[in-house]
Amino acid sequence: MSTFTFATVPQIIAGPGCIARISELKSLLGPRVLVISDDGVVKAGLVQPALASLAEAGAETSIFTGVIADPPEIVIHAAVARAIEFGATGVLGIGGGSSLDVAKLVALLAKSGENLGNIYGIGNVTGQRLPLVLVPTTAGTGSEVTPISIVTTGADQKKGVVSPVLLPDAAFLDANLTIGLPSAVTAATGIDAMVHAIEAFTSASANNNAVSRALAKEALRLLGANLEIAVKNGHDLAARQAMLLGAMLAGQAFANSPVAAVHALAYPIGGRYHVPHGLSNSLVLPHVLRFNAPVCGDAYAELALCLFPHLEPVGHAERLSGFIEGLAALPVRLNLAVRLRDVGIPKDGLPLLAESAMEQTRLLCNNPRPLLLPDAIRIYEAAW
Repeated sequence: MSTFTFATVPQIIAGPGCIARISELKSLLGPRVLVISDDGVVKAGLVQPALASLAEAGAETSIFTGVIADPPEIVIHAAVARAIEFGATGVLGIGGGSSLDVAKLVALLAKSGENLGNIYGIGNVTGQRLPLVLVPTTAGTGSEVTPISIVTTGADQKKGVVSPVLLPDAAFLDANLTIGLPSAVTAATGIDAMVHAIEAFTSASANNNAVSRALAKEALRLLGANLEIAVKNGHDLAARQAMLLGAMLAGQAFANSPVAAVHALAYPIGGRYHVPHGLSNSLVLPHVLRFNAPVCGDAYAELALCLFPHLEPVGHAERLSGFIEGLAALPVRLNLAVRLRDVGIPKDGLPLLAESAMEQTRLLCNNPRPLLLPDAIRIYEAAW
Protein backbone atom coordinates (compact mmCIF):
# COMPACT_ATOMS: atom_id res chain seq x y z
CA MET A 1 0.00 0.00 0.00
CA SER A 2 1.43 3.37 -0.99
CA THR A 3 2.13 6.11 1.53
CA PHE A 4 0.35 9.40 0.91
CA THR A 5 -0.95 12.52 2.58
CA PHE A 6 -4.38 14.06 2.16
CA ALA A 7 -5.32 17.48 3.47
CA THR A 8 -8.47 19.48 3.02
CA VAL A 9 -10.61 22.23 4.54
CA PRO A 10 -11.70 21.57 8.14
CA GLN A 11 -15.29 22.67 7.61
CA ILE A 12 -17.62 22.68 4.59
CA ILE A 13 -21.10 24.20 4.79
CA ALA A 14 -23.32 23.39 1.81
CA GLY A 15 -26.85 24.05 0.64
CA PRO A 16 -28.92 26.81 -0.96
CA GLY A 17 -29.01 29.83 1.32
CA CYS A 18 -26.23 28.59 3.59
CA ILE A 19 -24.29 31.85 3.20
CA ALA A 20 -26.69 33.34 5.77
CA ARG A 21 -24.94 31.11 8.30
CA ILE A 22 -21.64 32.96 7.91
CA SER A 23 -22.36 34.67 11.24
CA GLU A 24 -21.73 31.32 12.93
CA LEU A 25 -18.05 31.84 12.12
CA LYS A 26 -17.84 35.31 13.61
CA SER A 27 -15.73 33.98 16.47
CA LEU A 28 -13.29 32.66 13.88
CA LEU A 29 -13.18 35.70 11.61
CA GLY A 30 -13.13 38.19 14.45
CA PRO A 31 -14.65 41.68 14.71
CA ARG A 32 -13.15 43.19 11.52
CA VAL A 33 -13.67 41.15 8.35
CA LEU A 34 -12.18 42.14 5.00
CA VAL A 35 -14.33 40.87 2.12
CA ILE A 36 -12.45 40.17 -1.13
CA SER A 37 -14.52 40.14 -4.32
CA ASP A 38 -14.89 41.75 -7.72
CA ASP A 39 -17.09 44.60 -8.85
CA GLY A 40 -19.48 42.38 -10.84
CA VAL A 41 -20.16 40.02 -7.96
CA VAL A 42 -20.80 42.92 -5.59
CA LYS A 43 -23.11 44.72 -8.04
CA ALA A 44 -25.04 41.49 -8.54
CA GLY A 45 -25.85 41.53 -4.82
CA LEU A 46 -24.10 38.23 -4.11
CA VAL A 47 -22.05 39.63 -1.25
CA GLN A 48 -24.99 41.23 0.54
CA PRO A 49 -26.32 38.13 2.38
CA ALA A 50 -22.89 37.56 3.93
CA LEU A 51 -22.56 41.22 4.90
CA ALA A 52 -25.99 41.19 6.51
CA SER A 53 -25.21 38.02 8.44
CA LEU A 54 -21.91 39.40 9.73
CA ALA A 55 -23.49 42.73 10.64
CA GLU A 56 -26.15 40.90 12.63
CA ALA A 57 -23.36 39.16 14.53
CA GLY A 58 -21.75 42.51 15.30
CA ALA A 59 -18.78 42.29 12.93
CA GLU A 60 -17.49 45.30 11.02
CA THR A 61 -16.74 44.70 7.32
CA SER A 62 -14.79 46.39 4.56
CA ILE A 63 -15.07 45.33 0.90
CA PHE A 64 -12.19 45.18 -1.56
CA THR A 65 -13.65 44.97 -5.09
CA GLY A 66 -10.47 45.39 -7.14
CA VAL A 67 -10.10 41.75 -8.18
CA ILE A 68 -9.85 41.14 -11.93
CA ALA A 69 -9.49 37.93 -13.93
CA ASP A 70 -6.00 36.45 -13.80
CA PRO A 71 -5.09 38.88 -11.01
CA PRO A 72 -1.69 40.55 -11.32
CA GLU A 73 0.62 41.18 -8.39
CA ILE A 74 -0.49 44.81 -8.13
CA VAL A 75 -4.00 43.66 -7.15
CA ILE A 76 -2.58 41.43 -4.43
CA HIS A 77 -0.49 44.26 -3.02
CA ALA A 78 -3.44 46.69 -3.06
CA ALA A 79 -5.68 44.22 -1.24
CA VAL A 80 -3.01 43.47 1.36
CA ALA A 81 -2.59 47.20 1.98
CA ARG A 82 -6.36 47.49 2.49
CA ALA A 83 -6.32 44.59 4.97
CA ILE A 84 -3.52 46.16 6.99
CA GLU A 85 -5.10 49.61 6.94
CA PHE A 86 -8.46 48.17 8.02
CA GLY A 87 -6.88 46.09 10.75
CA ALA A 88 -8.55 42.96 9.44
CA THR A 89 -8.95 40.10 11.90
CA GLY A 90 -10.24 37.72 9.20
CA VAL A 91 -10.69 37.47 5.43
CA LEU A 92 -13.80 36.39 3.53
CA GLY A 93 -13.41 35.67 -0.19
CA ILE A 94 -16.58 35.64 -2.31
CA GLY A 95 -16.45 35.15 -6.08
CA GLY A 96 -14.79 33.14 -8.80
CA GLY A 97 -11.38 31.54 -8.61
CA SER A 98 -9.55 34.85 -8.97
CA SER A 99 -11.25 36.37 -5.93
CA LEU A 100 -10.64 33.26 -3.86
CA ASP A 101 -6.99 33.12 -4.88
CA VAL A 102 -6.51 36.77 -3.96
CA ALA A 103 -8.24 36.21 -0.61
CA LYS A 104 -5.82 33.39 0.24
CA LEU A 105 -2.77 35.54 -0.38
CA VAL A 106 -4.23 38.54 1.43
CA ALA A 107 -4.91 36.42 4.50
CA LEU A 108 -1.32 35.19 4.38
CA LEU A 109 0.60 38.35 3.51
CA ALA A 110 -1.38 40.69 5.76
CA LYS A 111 -0.30 38.63 8.77
CA SER A 112 3.06 37.11 7.82
CA GLY A 113 4.52 40.13 6.06
CA GLU A 114 6.28 37.83 3.60
CA ASN A 115 7.42 39.03 0.20
CA LEU A 116 5.17 37.70 -2.55
CA GLY A 117 8.10 37.21 -4.90
CA ASN A 118 9.78 34.89 -2.42
CA ILE A 119 6.92 32.42 -1.98
CA TYR A 120 6.15 31.34 -5.55
CA GLY A 121 6.50 27.60 -6.00
CA ILE A 122 5.79 24.70 -3.68
CA GLY A 123 6.35 24.90 0.06
CA ASN A 124 8.03 28.30 0.25
CA VAL A 125 5.55 29.88 2.68
CA THR A 126 7.03 30.21 6.16
CA GLY A 127 4.51 32.43 7.99
CA GLN A 128 0.93 32.08 9.15
CA ARG A 129 -2.27 33.67 7.88
CA LEU A 130 -5.38 35.38 9.16
CA PRO A 131 -8.56 33.31 9.57
CA LEU A 132 -9.95 32.62 6.10
CA VAL A 133 -13.38 31.63 4.73
CA LEU A 134 -14.07 31.16 1.01
CA VAL A 135 -17.36 31.21 -0.90
CA PRO A 136 -17.34 30.30 -4.63
CA THR A 137 -19.84 31.90 -7.01
CA THR A 138 -18.85 29.60 -9.88
CA ALA A 139 -18.68 25.81 -10.01
CA GLY A 140 -15.28 25.29 -11.53
CA THR A 141 -11.98 26.16 -9.91
CA GLY A 142 -12.42 24.34 -6.61
CA SER A 143 -10.19 27.08 -5.17
CA GLU A 144 -12.26 27.06 -1.99
CA VAL A 145 -10.60 23.76 -1.00
CA THR A 146 -7.13 24.02 -2.54
CA PRO A 147 -3.79 25.21 -1.09
CA ILE A 148 -2.96 27.02 -4.33
CA SER A 149 -3.13 30.62 -5.49
CA ILE A 150 -2.35 31.64 -9.08
CA VAL A 151 -0.96 35.09 -9.85
CA THR A 152 -0.10 36.81 -13.15
CA THR A 153 3.46 38.09 -12.99
CA GLY A 154 4.99 40.49 -15.48
CA ALA A 155 3.00 40.90 -18.68
CA ASP A 156 1.59 37.42 -19.12
CA GLN A 157 3.33 34.80 -17.00
CA LYS A 158 1.37 32.85 -14.39
CA LYS A 159 2.97 31.58 -11.21
CA GLY A 160 1.54 29.64 -8.31
CA VAL A 161 1.95 29.79 -4.55
CA VAL A 162 1.41 26.31 -3.14
CA SER A 163 1.30 25.74 0.61
CA PRO A 164 -1.02 23.99 3.07
CA VAL A 165 -1.16 27.33 4.91
CA LEU A 166 -3.43 28.58 2.10
CA LEU A 167 -6.14 26.02 2.84
CA PRO A 168 -9.05 28.03 4.29
CA ASP A 169 -10.74 27.36 7.60
CA ALA A 170 -14.14 26.88 5.98
CA ALA A 171 -15.87 26.84 2.61
CA PHE A 172 -19.52 27.64 1.86
CA LEU A 173 -21.26 26.08 -1.15
CA ASP A 174 -24.45 28.06 -1.79
CA ALA A 175 -26.17 27.41 -5.12
CA ASN A 176 -28.21 30.61 -4.77
CA LEU A 177 -25.02 32.52 -5.56
CA THR A 178 -24.60 30.76 -8.92
CA ILE A 179 -28.14 31.20 -10.28
CA GLY A 180 -27.28 34.27 -12.35
CA LEU A 181 -24.11 32.80 -13.85
CA PRO A 182 -24.20 33.14 -17.67
CA SER A 183 -24.44 29.89 -19.61
CA ALA A 184 -21.04 30.31 -21.26
CA VAL A 185 -19.35 30.82 -17.89
CA THR A 186 -21.27 27.88 -16.43
CA ALA A 187 -20.09 25.70 -19.31
CA ALA A 188 -16.43 26.71 -19.23
CA THR A 189 -16.07 26.52 -15.46
CA GLY A 190 -17.82 23.17 -15.45
CA ILE A 191 -15.33 21.75 -17.94
CA ASP A 192 -12.53 23.23 -15.83
CA ALA A 193 -13.80 21.18 -12.89
CA MET A 194 -13.90 18.07 -15.08
CA VAL A 195 -10.27 18.67 -16.04
CA HIS A 196 -9.32 18.89 -12.36
CA ALA A 197 -10.90 15.50 -11.72
CA ILE A 198 -9.40 13.84 -14.81
CA GLU A 199 -5.89 15.14 -14.18
CA ALA A 200 -6.04 14.30 -10.48
CA PHE A 201 -7.08 10.72 -11.29
CA THR A 202 -4.21 10.22 -13.75
CA SER A 203 -1.56 12.41 -12.10
CA ALA A 204 2.00 11.08 -12.09
CA SER A 205 2.51 12.73 -8.70
CA ALA A 206 3.96 10.44 -6.04
CA ASN A 207 1.01 11.55 -3.90
CA ASN A 208 -1.64 10.27 -6.32
CA ASN A 209 -3.83 8.45 -3.84
CA ALA A 210 -6.98 6.41 -3.39
CA VAL A 211 -8.89 9.24 -1.69
CA SER A 212 -8.24 11.69 -4.54
CA ARG A 213 -9.16 9.07 -7.14
CA ALA A 214 -12.44 8.28 -5.39
CA LEU A 215 -13.29 11.97 -5.12
CA ALA A 216 -12.38 12.52 -8.78
CA LYS A 217 -14.77 9.80 -9.93
CA GLU A 218 -17.65 11.11 -7.84
CA ALA A 219 -16.91 14.63 -9.06
CA LEU A 220 -17.17 13.48 -12.67
CA ARG A 221 -20.45 11.69 -11.98
CA LEU A 222 -21.96 14.86 -10.53
CA LEU A 223 -20.54 17.16 -13.18
CA GLY A 224 -21.43 14.87 -16.07
CA ALA A 225 -25.01 14.48 -14.91
CA ASN A 226 -25.64 18.16 -14.22
CA LEU A 227 -23.50 20.41 -16.42
CA GLU A 228 -25.76 20.51 -19.45
CA ILE A 229 -28.82 20.96 -17.23
CA ALA A 230 -27.19 23.92 -15.47
CA VAL A 231 -26.14 25.46 -18.79
CA LYS A 232 -29.58 25.12 -20.40
CA ASN A 233 -31.58 26.01 -17.28
CA GLY A 234 -29.51 28.20 -15.00
CA HIS A 235 -32.31 28.39 -12.44
CA ASP A 236 -32.28 24.66 -11.74
CA LEU A 237 -31.17 24.88 -8.12
CA ALA A 238 -30.57 21.15 -7.71
CA ALA A 239 -28.26 21.07 -10.74
CA ARG A 240 -26.46 24.20 -9.55
CA GLN A 241 -25.87 22.72 -6.08
CA ALA A 242 -24.66 19.44 -7.59
CA MET A 243 -22.23 21.38 -9.78
CA LEU A 244 -20.81 23.19 -6.75
CA LEU A 245 -20.36 19.89 -4.94
CA GLY A 246 -18.75 18.27 -7.97
CA ALA A 247 -16.35 21.18 -8.45
CA MET A 248 -15.41 21.08 -4.77
CA LEU A 249 -14.75 17.32 -4.83
CA ALA A 250 -12.56 17.79 -7.90
CA GLY A 251 -10.75 20.57 -6.04
CA GLN A 252 -10.11 18.27 -3.08
CA ALA A 253 -8.81 15.64 -5.49
CA PHE A 254 -6.30 17.80 -7.33
CA ALA A 255 -5.27 19.67 -4.19
CA ASN A 256 -3.63 16.40 -3.16
CA SER A 257 -2.94 14.73 -6.52
CA PRO A 258 -1.88 17.69 -8.68
CA VAL A 259 -2.95 18.60 -12.21
CA ALA A 260 -0.74 18.32 -15.25
CA ALA A 261 -0.36 19.13 -18.95
CA VAL A 262 -3.87 20.43 -19.67
CA HIS A 263 -3.31 23.20 -17.15
CA ALA A 264 0.30 23.74 -18.22
CA LEU A 265 -0.84 24.38 -21.80
CA ALA A 266 -3.89 26.39 -20.73
CA TYR A 267 -2.00 28.91 -18.59
CA PRO A 268 -0.16 30.62 -21.48
CA ILE A 269 -3.45 30.90 -23.42
CA GLY A 270 -4.97 32.80 -20.53
CA GLY A 271 -1.86 34.78 -19.73
CA ARG A 272 -1.03 35.93 -23.25
CA TYR A 273 -4.47 36.17 -24.84
CA HIS A 274 -6.69 36.72 -21.78
CA VAL A 275 -8.88 33.74 -22.54
CA PRO A 276 -10.81 32.70 -19.39
CA HIS A 277 -9.14 29.84 -17.56
CA GLY A 278 -11.95 27.32 -17.94
CA LEU A 279 -12.21 27.92 -21.67
CA SER A 280 -8.42 27.69 -22.02
CA ASN A 281 -8.56 24.23 -20.46
CA SER A 282 -11.46 23.22 -22.68
CA LEU A 283 -9.61 24.23 -25.86
CA VAL A 284 -6.65 21.92 -25.24
CA LEU A 285 -8.31 19.11 -23.24
CA PRO A 286 -9.16 16.59 -26.00
CA HIS A 287 -5.76 17.03 -27.64
CA VAL A 288 -3.89 16.36 -24.39
CA LEU A 289 -6.12 13.35 -23.76
CA ARG A 290 -5.17 11.92 -27.16
CA PHE A 291 -1.49 12.54 -26.38
CA ASN A 292 -1.76 10.80 -23.01
CA ALA A 293 -4.00 7.91 -24.12
CA PRO A 294 -1.13 5.51 -24.99
CA VAL A 295 0.01 5.46 -21.34
CA CYS A 296 -3.23 5.95 -19.40
CA GLY A 297 -5.90 4.48 -21.64
CA ASP A 298 -7.06 2.15 -18.86
CA ALA A 299 -7.65 5.08 -16.52
CA TYR A 300 -9.53 7.04 -19.17
CA ALA A 301 -11.68 4.01 -19.95
CA GLU A 302 -12.48 3.71 -16.24
CA LEU A 303 -13.43 7.39 -16.01
CA ALA A 304 -15.57 7.09 -19.13
CA LEU A 305 -18.38 5.43 -17.19
CA CYS A 306 -18.52 8.33 -14.72
CA LEU A 307 -19.15 10.89 -17.45
CA PHE A 308 -20.81 8.76 -20.10
CA PRO A 309 -22.67 5.87 -18.44
CA HIS A 310 -24.14 4.84 -21.81
CA LEU A 311 -20.69 3.40 -22.61
CA GLU A 312 -21.10 0.66 -19.98
CA PRO A 313 -21.99 -2.12 -22.46
CA VAL A 314 -19.03 -1.52 -24.81
CA GLY A 315 -15.47 -2.78 -24.59
CA HIS A 316 -12.29 -1.07 -23.44
CA ALA A 317 -11.29 0.44 -26.77
CA GLU A 318 -14.75 1.84 -27.36
CA ARG A 319 -14.86 3.30 -23.85
CA LEU A 320 -11.52 5.01 -24.33
CA SER A 321 -12.55 6.44 -27.67
CA GLY A 322 -15.97 7.42 -26.32
CA PHE A 323 -14.38 9.23 -23.39
CA ILE A 324 -12.05 11.35 -25.50
CA GLU A 325 -14.48 12.06 -28.31
CA GLY A 326 -17.32 12.68 -25.87
CA LEU A 327 -15.25 15.35 -24.15
CA ALA A 328 -14.27 16.79 -27.54
CA ALA A 329 -17.95 17.07 -28.47
CA LEU A 330 -19.10 18.52 -25.15
CA PRO A 331 -17.97 22.13 -25.81
CA VAL A 332 -19.80 22.02 -29.14
CA ARG A 333 -23.04 21.08 -27.41
CA LEU A 334 -22.44 23.83 -24.87
CA ASN A 335 -21.81 26.47 -27.55
CA LEU A 336 -18.22 27.13 -26.51
CA ALA A 337 -15.34 27.95 -28.84
CA VAL A 338 -13.48 24.79 -29.80
CA ARG A 339 -10.41 26.06 -31.68
CA LEU A 340 -7.63 28.41 -30.67
CA ARG A 341 -8.27 30.48 -33.80
CA ASP A 342 -11.84 31.02 -32.57
CA VAL A 343 -10.53 33.00 -29.58
CA GLY A 344 -8.15 35.16 -31.60
CA ILE A 345 -4.92 33.22 -31.28
CA PRO A 346 -2.79 33.47 -34.46
CA LYS A 347 -1.04 30.40 -35.77
CA ASP A 348 2.33 32.10 -35.66
CA GLY A 349 1.82 32.57 -31.91
CA LEU A 350 1.79 28.83 -31.21
CA PRO A 351 5.57 28.35 -30.80
CA LEU A 352 5.69 31.08 -28.15
CA LEU A 353 2.73 29.48 -26.35
CA ALA A 354 4.60 26.18 -26.35
CA GLU A 355 7.74 27.78 -24.96
CA SER A 356 5.70 29.38 -22.19
CA ALA A 357 3.97 26.08 -21.42
CA MET A 358 7.31 24.36 -20.96
CA GLU A 359 8.06 26.78 -18.12
CA GLN A 360 5.19 25.23 -16.14
CA THR A 361 7.46 22.58 -14.69
CA ARG A 362 5.37 22.45 -11.48
CA LEU A 363 2.55 20.99 -13.60
CA LEU A 364 4.30 19.11 -16.39
CA CYS A 365 6.07 16.84 -13.92
CA ASN A 366 2.64 15.42 -13.04
CA ASN A 367 1.69 14.45 -16.59
CA PRO A 368 1.41 10.68 -17.04
CA ARG A 369 3.35 10.90 -20.32
CA PRO A 370 6.48 13.09 -20.56
CA LEU A 371 5.72 16.13 -22.70
CA LEU A 372 8.49 17.98 -24.54
CA LEU A 373 8.51 21.20 -26.54
CA PRO A 374 7.78 19.52 -29.92
CA ASP A 375 4.83 17.72 -28.28
CA ALA A 376 3.45 20.99 -26.94
CA ILE A 377 3.71 22.58 -30.39
CA ARG A 378 1.87 19.65 -31.99
CA ILE A 379 -0.90 19.82 -29.38
CA TYR A 380 -1.38 23.55 -29.95
CA GLU A 381 -1.40 22.98 -33.70
CA ALA A 382 -4.06 20.31 -33.33
CA ALA A 383 -6.08 22.71 -31.16
CA TRP A 384 -5.68 25.60 -33.62
